[in-house]
Amino acid sequence: MILAAGQSKRLGTPKQLLTYEGTTLLARVAELACGSGAYPVVCILGAHAGSVREALVRYSLDIVWNADWMEGMASSLRLGLEEMRKKHPLVDGVMVLVCDQPYLDQALMDRLVRAQRDSGLPVAAASYGGRLGTPVLFHESLFADLMQLKGDTGARVLLEGMRDRVCAVPFEAGAVDIDTKEDYTRLLDKVRGEQ
Repeated sequence: MILAAGQSKRLGTPKQLLTYEGTTLLARVAELACGSGAYPVVCILGAHAGSVREALVRYSLDIVWNADWMEGMASSLRLGLEEMRKKHPLVDGVMVLVCDQPYLDQALMDRLVRAQRDSGLPVAAASYGGRLGTPVLFHESLFADLMQLKGDTGARVLLEGMRDRVCAVPFEAGAVDIDTKEDYTRLLDKVRGEQ
């Protein structure tokens, strides 16, 4: 499930459409999700849905519009899970991705799947800066808990409240996300410095 409904208020322009490595941030995560072998892939849009949707035309995924996007991330999680279970009732887990983590890669997604399977725990979550966060993989046994989330905190509150049931997967680069123009400038400067 790709959460991409946010307004990008602090950035002032849709972060989903910022370019990185020759593509938009949203197209990049859609490519990773669709190439992961996971099925189905659901992308939740909200603010800027009309323009953002264009970044997804070449991908085989379900697009869901969140009319309540202003509530925050929890509304997208609930809606995405509801749609996923309606269309694909045998889904036994959900990996939650966001588009503003430019260092997300297939290897990390694979590590999350292996970590959950090997640990027997219901959650495998990326760990960075001493916190648990996205990407995160939830077993179906937690779907009811996800459906109870409210507001803009997403699943972080749930994760922090059940640390003993979470397999943490180190992803220090996960601390880099794009919320402001300065964040984006730093990312581009780093790329230019590496060339």
